[in-house]
Amino acid sequence: MTKNLSNNYSIINIYKKPTIKSEVVTQMLYGESFSIFERNGRWLKIKIKEDGYKGYIQNKNFSVFLKPSHKVCVLKAKIYRLPNRSNRVNILPYGSKLKILEEKNNFLKFSKGWIHKNDIKPMSYVEKNPFKKINIFKNIKYKWGGKSFKGIDCSGLIQIFLNFNNKYCPRDAKDQVKYFKKNVKLENIKKDDIIYWKGHVALAISSKKLIHAYGPMKKTVVMGIDQTIKRIERTADLKVIGVKRL
Repeated sequence: MTKNLSNNYSIINIYKKPTIKSEVVTQMLYGESFSIFERNGRWLKIKIKEDGYKGYIQNKNFSVFLKPSHKVCVLKAKIYRLPNRSNRVNILPYGSKLKILEEKNNFLKFSKGWIHKNDIKPMSYVEKNPFKKINIFKNIKYKWGGKSFKGIDCSGLIQIFLNFNNKYCPRDAKDQVKYFKKNVKLENIKKDDIIYWKGHVALAISSKKLIHAYGPMKKTVVMGIDQTIKRIERTADLKVIGVKRL
């Protein structure tokens, strides 16, 4: 296995098999790191450092590992060629990690350009409530394996907010429900409890409502908790298997 590399592309798809016709199982955001443990022609089998997830990516010109100093704290951060808003060159998703090199005119420089200081926080920054800003993903389209403003899935939505707040979280719902140990009864549910079904997860935003990236509605939606439980039981024949509190 090689030493760690950093993803220096905005969003990279991770595939189940070494072909773009294969299922996208997750994504790597800018600045996330990985190690290679198999080369297969134009494909690399990798392991993501942040969550241990394995899969295949196309071989590109990735950078050596750069220890990040800051992270993107908005849904999508615009990147500019110069320290002003005149020439946008890229967009980075929420949770991307950067190594800042210099500051000028309220802009910070990293290897791909300049980003406004309001769009990033130091790596050490954590919210008292890790899900405080989860509503920024409301109406973002549902995408299996997605982790960004371009599309997100249910477990990705939970993971990116915990990762942003420097908390480990497994990628898939089936692993999350085993990892989080504090169980809560459904009748005692409150804000920020995490609700699991087989293969699905939602976050309670109050004792009555939840938010989830919901495949059948093709986007991230706020729904009533009781309404959602009944709908999933009716349409997918699935019952709640756990309610977890961090």
